[in-house]
Amino acid sequence: MRDALEALQPDVVVIEMPADVESALPLAREATLQPPVALLVYPNDEPRRATIYPFAVFSPEWQALQWGLSHNVPVRAMDLPMSHRLALDQMPQLPTELPFKSEDSATPEQKLDEPTWRTDPLALLAEAAGYHDHELWWEELIERRQDANGLFAAILDAMRAVREEVPFASERDLLREAFMRKTIRGVLKAGFQRVAVICGAWHAPVLDETAIAGKRPGCRIKEDNDRLKKLPKIKTIPTWIPWTHGRLAYRSGYGAGVHSPGWYAHLWASSSDAPTRWLVDAGRLLREQDLSASSASLIEASRLADALAALRDRRAPGLQELNEAILTVMCQGESAPLRLIRRRLELGDRLGSVPADAPAVPLDCDVKRLQTSLRLKPSPHAKMIDLDLRTENGRERSWLLHRLNLLGIAWGTRTGDGSNTSTFHEVWNLQWDPEFAIAIIEANVWGNTVVEATSAKVTDLALKTTVLSDLTKLLDSVLLAQLAEAVPVVMQRIQATAAVATDVVHLMEAVLPLARIQRYGDVRQTDTQGLEPILVGIVERVVAGLPTACTSVDDDAAARLVEAMAQVQSALDLLQWPFLADDWRERLRSLAEGSMHGLIRGWCCRSLLEQGLIDAGELDGLTRRALSRGVDPAQAAAWITGLLRGSGLLLLHQDLVWLVMDAWLSDLSDETFMATLPLLRRAFSEFSPAERRQMGSKLKRLQPDTVESARSVRDERPALNSARAALVLPVLAQILGVRHAD
Repeated sequence: MRDALEALQPDVVVIEMPADVESALPLAREATLQPPVALLVYPNDEPRRATIYPFAVFSPEWQALQWGLSHNVPVRAMDLPMSHRLALDQMPQLPTELPFKSEDSATPEQKLDEPTWRTDPLALLAEAAGYHDHELWWEELIERRQDANGLFAAILDAMRAVREEVPFASERDLLREAFMRKTIRGVLKAGFQRVAVICGAWHAPVLDETAIAGKRPGCRIKEDNDRLKKLPKIKTIPTWIPWTHGRLAYRSGYGAGVHSPGWYAHLWASSSDAPTRWLVDAGRLLREQDLSASSASLIEASRLADALAALRDRRAPGLQELNEAILTVMCQGESAPLRLIRRRLELGDRLGSVPADAPAVPLDCDVKRLQTSLRLKPSPHAKMIDLDLRTENGRERSWLLHRLNLLGIAWGTRTGDGSNTSTFHEVWNLQWDPEFAIAIIEANVWGNTVVEATSAKVTDLALKTTVLSDLTKLLDSVLLAQLAEAVPVVMQRIQATAAVATDVVHLMEAVLPLARIQRYGDVRQTDTQGLEPILVGIVERVVAGLPTACTSVDDDAAARLVEAMAQVQSALDLLQWPFLADDWRERLRSLAEGSMHGLIRGWCCRSLLEQGLIDAGELDGLTRRALSRGVDPAQAAAWITGLLRGSGLLLLHQDLVWLVMDAWLSDLSDETFMATLPLLRRAFSEFSPAERRQMGSKLKRLQPDTVESARSVRDERPALNSARAALVLPVLAQILGVRHAD
């Protein structure tokens, strides 16, 4: 295409781009605008409806734009403006499909009943030439072609034939093509003589000289003007944003993408010796990963790729031949290194750049300022950083990442707290996504700086949230993000919601986030004043309402209650407030001795056991009662499940528990045992493999005297008093209606 432009030396270059991006095109002459980049067009009042037009260095539109700017030739955008397209999207109904030919040449039956579909025209040509890989056909015939003479005329003839075979187009395409013709007519009317039109091959037949002159059916000037009359319109804003090769690929969801953008960028940069340089790059990448890639293997891979290309009658090795050679010679048949090459070289992970003075919303400018000042450079590569919160720079980096997450810009993801003291460290995984540009534009409605926008969004969210646990999690996020203005609002909402909350589970789920805030607030230099009364009040209400909440619950409700109770226990362990812990422990004891669901009683027993609040005798009594013969096997299994929650190491030292469980299992009938076994297996599955191995070893040691031990456990009860029992027999006989023999 560049050769054709050099040969034509046009007065003006007209490119298939939305006309309303034309104001942003001159910025492409800046040296700091480096592809891959994208034109972003969005409605002024609805940024989430943004449309993106990506460009790589090998994109025809990008090269045509660069040629025009470098030769001081005017560049015009001729496609239907996004201001019209986005407005049409909001219409309740748009005529979906109309014939490609003139309206007067199609009958009403054709308009309504004919199948109307749009296919890939290049795919039709590639398949007609015997290629199953459409990109390979294009690469062989176009990309590697050294002589462009007659190429575009041949493409035009081919596309005329395709459009005759597929004579239907969508109404949206007809509008676009009408606008393109109108734009070209305006360019000619302005006095330009040599006009270079850069467009997709599909549109070429309706943009030739005959169509522009209005002499082709369906392309008449009056028809185009009538079609474009009274189109709806909204205000749009264009700008440039950085992009990546990975986002140009089909797998990213980009419909006009290619399979291997990194390969095509490589072809553009080194067309004469592309295969050799590709193998060198692949060898360098493998060596960086400490994989073998000797010079001899590179030479053998090159020879194999040449041989494969010759067998397939191709002028030079393509990507398919190179991949097969790399897999065979350099990867020794292992596919994992080849996947690395595909990810890093074929797709590529390069991030483009745009000038600092490119049009941007104020929030985007503030984000870039903070990234620069905190030395957090955006990168498409995943990168781990460990932030020390005792340093000013570590805290400010943490605040920025937390604030962006609250704005829906997930640049960083928390992965853990590192190997040092967890209170002072945060470990983040950073990876920049070019589409964050849209999220930043959307978030700008909340404010012009990161702090203003996050505070406003959090305040609005707090006022709309009615679930107490959600509010406490929000407060945790607000404090981590150091949003001082939003803290009082969220605190007031928590206090008001907690005062009227009746769901004990929601109250319990709110305790742990508040406890963490109370415990670690000073470390993160956050203000937790006024939080303690709220926390104390919630725990007191939980202790008072827990018995009622645990009454008559099913298995799912019991599991949720136990999970919430475990969070409360973790919170109290964190706070170390005796005045709250004592009341909580007494409540657990009453639940363990009560008639609640087996899972709840078992967990309460386990919690008391871990805290050293029940001795062997109490454990024996609770276990006997939970696993007695009269208890429903499902409830007994649920009790064991609750008892087994937590650390397996502590359980290993409770011989009495093992003996009583063995006695219970020994007394089960075969049918009951088979029904109970899946529940027990599920309970033990939560332990680590090492803990299960130790439990198995313990059972082996107990195995020789299991029966005797179990029997001794069952027999440790007072002897039967026959005289007292005889007094009951007459009453029982009367109740049962039988005669009692003295």
